[in-house]
Amino acid sequence: MSRVRLMAAPLLVGLALGGVTACNDDAKDGGDDTASAEKALAAAKKTLDDTSGVKIKMSTKDLPSGVTGITSAEGTGVHPSAFEGTFKLSVSGLPADADVIAVDGKTYAKNSLLLPDWTQIDPGDYGAPDPAKLMDPDGGFSGLLASAEEVKAGDSVRGGEDNKEILTEYTGTISSDAVEALIPSAEGDFAFTYTISDDDELREAVIKGAFYGEDEGDVTYTLTLDDYGTQKDITAP
Repeated sequence: MSRVRLMAAPLLVGLALGGVTACNDDAKDGGDDTASAEKALAAAKKTLDDTSGVKIKMSTKDLPSGVTGITSAEGTGVHPSAFEGTFKLSVSGLPADADVIAVDGKTYAKNSLLLPDWTQIDPGDYGAPDPAKLMDPDGGFSGLLASAEEVKAGDSVRGGEDNKEILTEYTGTISSDAVEALIPSAEGDFAFTYTISDDDELREAVIKGAFYGEDEGDVTYTLTLDDYGTQKDITAP
């Protein structure tokens, strides 16, 4: 019996060491995966910050009843940070559309019912983001990438025109401090899924959380960015 134990001992030690090595390799692989995912988001931020402009769409299908907030927006964002487009709002449950121009830190809106002429407004009064800051490298869409935590890469699939591109999904969490650039009343932590192309372009961001305060429950917004390199001269009305 003692000889059997002596012969088995090296085998057991080898198995134990092999298990430790495997665990260390797994941990190392996990660390590498996280670093790779974070690197992908950093590259997407640089691409967004460096582009002349993009076409922007943002929408939600589950705006809480009775809140004043944004149901959708569509337009063009450029650098230096400026925006021109249309917002669809729900004002205390009533639908309203407005043309919007945001430039030089000021936002102007025109609505056929309430604002027949271009008028400077505070977007926060309508539960909307400040469009003049959406393209700001220190916040806005860039902040969604720079402030991401617990980032994990998902599957890569072919997409885009004629399926010529490789698109990869990244999931993780982000705090309300960064999400406030989209909806000022955001509270708590948010879950995101970002889709990034193989040429480092953020194409889609699906973000879920308490955009209108924790009492109103979770809302999901989908943001799409297309036509990187768009050029548009946006001026105050």
